[in-house]
Amino acid sequence: MMRVRAVLYRYPAISPAIVLVISVIIFGVINPRFLAPNNLSLITQQVAVIGTLGVAETLVILTAGIDLSVGAAMVLSSVVIGNAAAGMGLPGVVALLLGLLTGLATGIINGLLVTRLNLPPFIVTLGTLSIFTALTLLLSNGATVQGDKLPDIVTWTGTTFHLGVDITFGVLLMLLLYVVISFVLARTAWGRHVYAVGDDKEAARLTGIRVNRVLLSVYVVAGAVVALAAWIQIGRDFGSSPNAAVDANLNAITAVVIGGTSLFGGRGNVWGTLLGALIVGVFRNGLALAGLDVLYQTLAVGILVIVAVSIDQWIRKVR
Repeated sequence: MMRVRAVLYRYPAISPAIVLVISVIIFGVINPRFLAPNNLSLITQQVAVIGTLGVAETLVILTAGIDLSVGAAMVLSSVVIGNAAAGMGLPGVVALLLGLLTGLATGIINGLLVTRLNLPPFIVTLGTLSIFTALTLLLSNGATVQGDKLPDIVTWTGTTFHLGVDITFGVLLMLLLYVVISFVLARTAWGRHVYAVGDDKEAARLTGIRVNRVLLSVYVVAGAVVALAAWIQIGRDFGSSPNAAVDANLNAITAVVIGGTSLFGGRGNVWGTLLGALIVGVFRNGLALAGLDVLYQTLAVGILVIVAVSIDQWIRKVR
């Protein structure tokens, strides 16, 4: 068991990978429609938004923080894009740039409050969750912008192409993001500093790492990722709505935790988060096809979170 625990500590994505494979097999046996190409395509499209938000959440959690506002920031960015393109008549590229600036602004606000005022990330993002939600409702007046009123480039992420199954360009953008962030975390000094800060801030500071600068940069990068998630969300829903993805915050955190990233920081990777997002998508879809009520789907996800955190606590004892 000590050897197993050591392996799981070194490769945290192993556990979610095993769970995902077993889940796919079980749901495929229960209902053959689960493995149908159309259903697999639906799962990937559902996972695209949460998987992208999961990258932002992973970066923050790797530093031993947490961001409760990623979903609200994403919806705010999507509303800015929709209103800029449809309400103000701006070109699609300009609207997307405004959405990116909005995402960056949310990250900067969170980062400055955490690093300059030394406030706990949980409290900061709990507060900005309400702020971003209120700003979204104020900007949109509670109205949804339909996709037919938006330029094609704004809804481009929802366009599908056939590759065995129907895949959207939003899914491709998500996968490209994973490749880039994975490389940055594994192969750059910045990535090593992120892990060092999450593992032990004081030790990182004593080695010469500018902890606050690293933390601020993490929240800024997370803000940019949130803006990308907003673009994917608009394509997925074919429009921007202030009421979209109401549970995105918790789903993103769930994907990160199930994916093996430690809530205590310093351990995990984005590929585990992708596996966690897929597990959530597979469970919800598989249980729905099995005819279970949505309450049982939520119950299953809750149990997965508790089990994942329990396993993480057990694995950390290897230290």
